[in-house]
Amino acid sequence: MTTAPWRDSALPAAARVDDLLARMTLEEKTAQLYGVWVGAATDGEGVAPHQHDMTAEAAERDWAELITRGLGQLTRSFGTAPVDPAVGARALAGAQRQIAGASRFGIPAVAHEECLAGFTAWRATAYPVPLAWGASFDPPLVEEMARRIGRDMRSVGVHQGLAPVLDVVRDPRWGRVEETIGEDPYLVGTVGTAYVRGLESAGIVATLKHFAGYASSAGARNLAPVRAGAREFADVTLPPFEMALREGGARSVMAAYTERDGVPASADPELLTGLLREEWGFTGTVVADYFGIGFLQTLHRVAGTPAEAARLALEAGVDVELPTVKYYGDALVAAVREGLVPEDLVDRAARRVLVQKCELGLLDEDWRPEGAAEQETAGEAAGETAGSDRPRIRLDSGANRALARRLAEESVVLLDNPDGLLPLAPGTRIAVVGPRAADPLAMLGCYSFPSHVLTHHPGVETGIGIPTLLESLRAELPDAKVTFAEGCPVSEPDRSGFDEAVARAAEADVCVAVLGDRAGLFGRGTSGEGCDVTDLRLPGVQGELLDALTATGVPVVLVLLTGRPYALGRWHGRLGAAVQAFFPGEEGGPAVAGALSGRVNPSGRLPVSVPRVPGGQPWTYLQPPLGLAGEVSNLDPTPLYAFGHGRSYTTFVWEDVTGGPDAEISTDGSYDLSVTVRNTGDRAGAEVVQLYLHDPVASVTRPDVRLVGYQRLELAPGEAGRVTFRFHTDLSAFTDREGRRVVEPGALELRLSSSSADHRHTASLRLTGPVREVGTDRRLCCETEVSAG
Repeated sequence: MTTAPWRDSALPAAARVDDLLARMTLEEKTAQLYGVWVGAATDGEGVAPHQHDMTAEAAERDWAELITRGLGQLTRSFGTAPVDPAVGARALAGAQRQIAGASRFGIPAVAHEECLAGFTAWRATAYPVPLAWGASFDPPLVEEMARRIGRDMRSVGVHQGLAPVLDVVRDPRWGRVEETIGEDPYLVGTVGTAYVRGLESAGIVATLKHFAGYASSAGARNLAPVRAGAREFADVTLPPFEMALREGGARSVMAAYTERDGVPASADPELLTGLLREEWGFTGTVVADYFGIGFLQTLHRVAGTPAEAARLALEAGVDVELPTVKYYGDALVAAVREGLVPEDLVDRAARRVLVQKCELGLLDEDWRPEGAAEQETAGEAAGETAGSDRPRIRLDSGANRALARRLAEESVVLLDNPDGLLPLAPGTRIAVVGPRAADPLAMLGCYSFPSHVLTHHPGVETGIGIPTLLESLRAELPDAKVTFAEGCPVSEPDRSGFDEAVARAAEADVCVAVLGDRAGLFGRGTSGEGCDVTDLRLPGVQGELLDALTATGVPVVLVLLTGRPYALGRWHGRLGAAVQAFFPGEEGGPAVAGALSGRVNPSGRLPVSVPRVPGGQPWTYLQPPLGLAGEVSNLDPTPLYAFGHGRSYTTFVWEDVTGGPDAEISTDGSYDLSVTVRNTGDRAGAEVVQLYLHDPVASVTRPDVRLVGYQRLELAPGEAGRVTFRFHTDLSAFTDREGRRVVEPGALELRLSSSSADHRHTASLRLTGPVREVGTDRRLCCETEVSAG
């Protein structure tokens, strides 16, 4: 085998794989199409739905016999149970040696892990959740974070990361809102693409999920049918995925659990082959969401047998069964032998898998199973352990934590500060109240390792330092007198702590009420996968606690540590200030405390609207005129704080706008719009200039405004920066009545704005010429240029 063409690294990957496939048996080819979840338990609480019944068969099979055919993937060697990174790296390398040594061709598996808010491994950095990435409006910083995550994963031998989530929020009651980047497809696409670039630059295969429509589930229920129409699907759901593939270079896509108009995504060839591969030109691998192929039989009921489920998934274009083998193993081999599944479908999927393995170097003769940290004794990811000659792998380095801190700080949103109560005075008396103030897990989302896995391992230390907000505030303001009362639990209806909380508040100059979510899985939290809610009231009796605190007459600063927005209209005008942080990660405590003290000037902007009332969902700012407030209904859906909103401790003036009114350009033209932003306050701060498009008249109804560009500007006191947006008419394209994506002639408005509801300057355009149909070569991003003001 060592002299075979498929081993020749000088040959193109396709030629090598063609030679290899011709040598493989059917069993060896199907073995490349599934993963094995070695560490998954078949009793107790699972970390994934249907884990026990779907993994029992694979768990009973003999590992040594199973890998004689080869193996496609290894599932979550680090993300299933707490394992020391160095021990895990050596165990993974040992498993890879076994896999390579047991089969005829010596091909190792692709090792994949979750990396939604950092590498989901024990002792790895827990970064802010994606909703916080969106709040930062800072794609370059997100790209650097992803690069660091990728390097850490590579250091222990991992090849593929199951992130980012590119679902666009359509209903904030959905439990997985914390995993998304926001409610606007342009923000999701640009920030998500930055994450993909960072992960891929570290050599990790980025996996876009969930393709497609998962966040549009009916009633905000996890894994419910999707009610998105064709135009919403095309213009809201799909653009972030297209951008991350075309601009980011993602090499894998995960098929969604959900179904749209009666067709499950994992059985939809129009989606996974027609659109993804034939129209968009994707050449990577499509992987199943965990047990998604089985769900075709058990939940969707479009297949009556495992063989039928395997056939439907393969026909649609699902290449890899995850997390473990059940449908693409013996059942598929038998179905091919019986003529129920064409073997060329197996060959098609196996070719894609093997080409990717070839690109990862897994078919090369000089391949080694050790990760980068095992191969190198020096470098950022490794440091010497006392009394040992082996490297100690560090997945939570000082540089990681510094980056996590910076992203957390940039993501803190100052919702309101009407009387300048913030920053807090250094020597003031502060009563810190609330169930999220003294719990380290208040900072973490459901896919961080401590929330996702360690809850199943009581007594095991978190492995990373996670300062609470209470600890951080005391460190931030050492001269302040800080008292604490929990007040109430997160979700239980226990009011026994109200009296103490009110007493502490009444003794203070200011009360900091720290409320919010507890991340969890499948109903074990108030936010997270499977933790959906009926409305947007604060969990449990936290709203009643806030009522009691505001009734004291002591100024109250509300700090929210959540995975979704909550309705705050009930307290509007009764709060001294309000701060929103979306699960800001292990450095979130110091970041939020810094914002309260003034060491950090808040610069986050809302990636989701904050509603005024808890009902009336679903609602996002992307509404046509009929979706806005009007005289035809007594219900006003206008949010309390709009998408893109966020305040600062300094002031900014927008001036010298260029780009004349009533400009005329062709339907394939471009237009430059510039503005100078000056920091007129006495402290450094960041302004986020947002560009929105308004289409007064179109052939189909359009959102009143939608984001088409933005730029974050960090300015010292007195400093000015000039932003130029180069708007191309491609960015005005939408799906018409015939299903074509078109640019129509007529009037347009470009609005320079500080939020989707606060428009500072408007430029009027008129597009001339014919209706222009655009394709996959259209421009997806607005070019921006920043210069000194």
